[in-house]
Amino acid sequence: MRIDILTVVPELLESPLSHSIVGRAIKKGIVEIHVHNIRKYGIGPRATVDDYSYGGDAGMVMMVEPVHKMIEELRSERHYDEIIYMAPDGEILDQGISNELSLKENIIILCGHYKGIDERIRTHLVTREISVGDYVVSGGEIPAAILADSIVRLLPGALTDETSALSDSFQAGLVAPPVYTRPAEYNGWKVPDVLLSGNPRLITAWQDEQALARTAERRPGLLKEKK
Repeated sequence: MRIDILTVVPELLESPLSHSIVGRAIKKGIVEIHVHNIRKYGIGPRATVDDYSYGGDAGMVMMVEPVHKMIEELRSERHYDEIIYMAPDGEILDQGISNELSLKENIIILCGHYKGIDERIRTHLVTREISVGDYVVSGGEIPAAILADSIVRLLPGALTDETSALSDSFQAGLVAPPVYTRPAEYNGWKVPDVLLSGNPRLITAWQDEQALARTAERRPGLLKEKK
């Protein structure tokens, strides 16, 4: 898989994409992630990528030309399954979207900045718009890193134990049950006896029960979606 991320602040993506699961997946050749500075196609001697908006609203807007040229350069080299814009008003990222995108071969993720991007980019170039929540951050770089991480960890070989992703929260439409590790007792706080029983059937039943109860308590909307 290949992920190309377009940004005007590539430095914001250096650390999130260089460590942990994503960093290891890149080193193992499971995924290619390339970060491109849109200023490559900036206008004039200062490589300008933003301008005032028509209508006089406050804030600067990313210009259509640099983004268009950057995307056209990439599309001249390969086909892209999706061109994704990290948009505050896009569809809310969930596990199903990450699962779907993990099956793609090549995707572009466009990071907005300043007040946003020229609407013509969204109309004529972007194929999908994704949000990480109903709030606004300074740019699309951190949301892009979140999206990339959620995709890469699903790729075969990215996790040491590939079955681990199957028990993550939201994979089955439920949040994950509680988890414990050694020691079995610490400071008087004990691990539930069923997890020490060695009985897979009882353990699975307990985990299913806990996942359902925790979902009902913390994310009841998920249960409504399953009906």
